[in-house]
Amino acid sequence: MDHRQAGLHALAAAIDGCRQCDLARHRTRPVPGEGPADARIVLVGEAPGAREDRTGRPFVGPAGRFLDRLLAGQGLRRDEMFLTSCVKCRPPGNRTPHRVELETCTAAWLMPQLRLINPEVTVLCGRTAVRALLCRPLRLADHHGRFRRQGGRTFFITYHPAAAMRFARVADAMRTDIARLAGHIR
Repeated sequence: MDHRQAGLHALAAAIDGCRQCDLARHRTRPVPGEGPADARIVLVGEAPGAREDRTGRPFVGPAGRFLDRLLAGQGLRRDEMFLTSCVKCRPPGNRTPHRVELETCTAAWLMPQLRLINPEVTVLCGRTAVRALLCRPLRLADHHGRFRRQGGRTFFITYHPAAAMRFARVADAMRTDIARLAGHIR
């Protein structure tokens, strides 16, 4: 096992024991993320949903299946990416993570994951991921489908697959975004 994979395993074990915010009190299982330590793409969502909380795996619910179809349509494979979220525990009632939860988890877990993997592109799925990693809110309608360099990293902004499942125009935009991402990676 190389140092990056060992580092991700150590982070996952630490996330399992994390009690830095109240989200840990409500979770069934933490969801540290999964994928290769040498992934060229890291895909970041908002927070685990109900299925993710039960399984401890990211993007396995309906939004994950939708995402898998979008990726496959562009020749991208989930097993070649590292998938994770801003917070590693499901917020009660599936609410948006509070600012302190987001800041705590991003600093303690997500940023160390990104430093270990050092991906070519970090895909930010939705407003929460954009706010957490770019440290500012951006209107997705104006910024989706764009690459942004910040802090020595390349970020790609798109919608969250859960939003794309609800709104046809968002689904169309996300399809176009994923095609652009695939073109960049090839």
